[in-house]
Amino acid sequence: MKKVSFAEFGGPDVLQLIDTEEPHAGPGQVRIAVRAAGVNPVDWRIREGQVLGAHPVSLPAGVGQDASGVVDEIGDGVEGVAVGDAVFGEGLSTYAEFAVLSAWARMPEGLTFEEAAGYPSVVETALRIIREVGVQPGQTLLVSGASGGVGSAVLQIAGARGIRVIGTAGAASQEYLRGLGALATTYGEGWVERVRLLGTVDAALDLAGSGVIRELVELTGDPQRVVSIADLDAPKSGVRFSGVAGSVPDALAEAAGLISRGKLHIPVDTSYTLAGAGAAHIDSQAGHTRGRRVIVVRAADALPAGEAAG
Repeated sequence: MKKVSFAEFGGPDVLQLIDTEEPHAGPGQVRIAVRAAGVNPVDWRIREGQVLGAHPVSLPAGVGQDASGVVDEIGDGVEGVAVGDAVFGEGLSTYAEFAVLSAWARMPEGLTFEEAAGYPSVVETALRIIREVGVQPGQTLLVSGASGGVGSAVLQIAGARGIRVIGTAGAASQEYLRGLGALATTYGEGWVERVRLLGTVDAALDLAGSGVIRELVELTGDPQRVVSIADLDAPKSGVRFSGVAGSVPDALAEAAGLISRGKLHIPVDTSYTLAGAGAAHIDSQAGHTRGRRVIVVRAADALPAGEAAG
């Protein structure tokens, strides 16, 4: 099969599309014929060799942790899924024609494989950091860097829980944030005062790592009310850095339920081929996206409305 791999840490040029042996599902796992793979910041952080304890790397290594596809192999002890089921989930080396998943859920009807590949990690992260920051219904949550995948999920999940949300993003994304139910303002000079004009902030999330930790602590009045997923230096200010925990079945099941009820939609901003993985990483590092970036491995139509995913 074909797979994106790297043999040394470095820039996007270290990524290579190689021919390699197919993986196989072990106990508690399923293998899928990959239709699409999600592109996440953790992918290029690992490629660069950044220290991420949840993801120890032995070289050469594959890339990617999110994917959607069709189950074609089931490991020992796995129940509730069959060969031929359309699923989305989390695994290893998902920028490939076949990948093994350790957590998965059936795809909601009407969702394309391309869309589904963008959900697993961002929804797990969104659910986790909303919990960790301790924001409650009726309170106000500030989301810095709100237009990307995690931000899109946070805005919708928090809003559905009765949490008032303020989001910061570039000028071109203001209407996008408002469409997701947030009060929106731009980042850049004077952004703290613009946020204050929108209301008192009870808790804050840093999703972009753009050097705003001090201001977020100032706005909330308490470093314990701030969580970052992007600034590795956040703990120096007493702020929790929430690393990549990996998707879990409960988070995926909750995502599927929210999607099915029309409470969560994360659009695909840009799609790439396996050979274009380097370009996907360059664009991901540059930021300024609305929604998700995905790698399309095999073109496929949406799961027809009214048809069960297996």
